Amino acid sequence: MNEHTVKSYEDELKLLDRRIAQMGGYAEKLLVQAMDALERRDPNLAETAVSSDAMLDQLEREVQEQVILMIARRQPLANDLRHIMTVLKIAGDLERIGDLAKNIAKRALAVASEAYPKPLMTGMRHMTEMVQAQLRDVLDALATLDADKAMKVWLSDEQVDAMYNSLFRELLTYMMEDPRNIGLCTHFLFGAKNIERIGDHTTNIAENIHYLVHGVPIADDRPKGDRTSSTLITPRE
Repeated sequence: MNEHTVKSYEDELKLLDRRIAQMGGYAEKLLVQAMDALERRDPNLAETAVSSDAMLDQLEREVQEQVILMIARRQPLANDLRHIMTVLKIAGDLERIGDLAKNIAKRALAVASEAYPKPLMTGMRHMTEMVQAQLRDVLDALATLDADKAMKVWLSDEQVDAMYNSLFRELLTYMMEDPRNIGLCTHFLFGAKNIERIGDHTTNIAENIHYLVHGVPIADDRPKGDRTSSTLITPRE
């Protein structure tokens, strides 16, 4: 963005960007904490992750308040207005990522005393690592306004969906084979869906970066591979 003649205005824009970067860092940290708590069966870490979400909520409120004040004081136009409104949208996605990570941490609390089948945890970890990489890359793309890198994240969401489809089937199979697994696997199912939704919000951020840089939305339909809503699993003979 070009330097503005009013330095205080430029400082306000830079502060807005710093707050978004801070939100992104907290969201990424919260996701790591939540998954580590689930994998280690660590209720203390899960509690830490749950309570940490309050910081993301506070930062989103600060972004919202700053945006309102900037619009009232500066009456931004053209690129500046697009910048400010796009940052506001991204803040909303990062806040939702925090909520979803917090929900995973709550699942970790619920099943902390249970023994997990190793393949299930391996699948959850793999899926989380994919989403973490997406989130890290999209935050880098935001910091450098790299629309091409954002597009790579946008296109990679289908891989997360494919992993979710596989994990969904595996979890249902465990439940059908032994009803004693139903409670545990239900929590894992919701946890996996939370991870998939984090991927969706990361994709939203990628779309907004593209719009911020180019001034036009992505023309193509979003690639989606989640087939679970239309999947019927029947018991084995």
